[in-house]
Amino acid sequence: MPAERAALSARQQDIVRAARDLLTSEGVEALTLGRVAQALGIKPPSLYKHFGGKRELEAVLIAEGLEAHAEALRGARSLTEIAAAYRRFALANPQLYRLMTERPLPRDLLPPGLEERAAAPVIHAAGGDPDLARATWAFAHGMVQLELADRFPPGADLDAAWDTAITAFEARVRA
Repeated sequence: MPAERAALSARQQDIVRAARDLLTSEGVEALTLGRVAQALGIKPPSLYKHFGGKRELEAVLIAEGLEAHAEALRGARSLTEIAAAYRRFALANPQLYRLMTERPLPRDLLPPGLEERAAAPVIHAAGGDPDLARATWAFAHGMVQLELADRFPPGADLDAAWDTAITAFEARVRA
């Protein structure tokens, strides 16, 4: 089932809301069909009337996340603005970000064109260079992952690290 928000029934929306709340409050590891069913006061097999399984439910959450991410980047024109918006989004939505980025993307379950829409602002800010956009995304993703995992030493100037790298990427766009 494609993860199109408008196509969800009212009951599916309730299930997605419960899954999103569980994800936000307890993390990716807590996102099981058993826990979602428990939050709704139903038995886990009942969820299969509405979703083919956990992968489909996660795809809806990932699609929501990609839409929200695309919206967060809307209006950002430079790689500096993109990086700042990307970091804000990830740090504000750490569990959703993890769900979106730490495993293979369920492309077959996402709405057509969603991945491209989510990536478009980065590619545009990279001067249309998809390789530079990927490199920028890889840097931003790595920095965010390390920041979320609290892997930097105390007192590390993360803003300076972001500025140093993004300045180098921006120079590449201008070249």
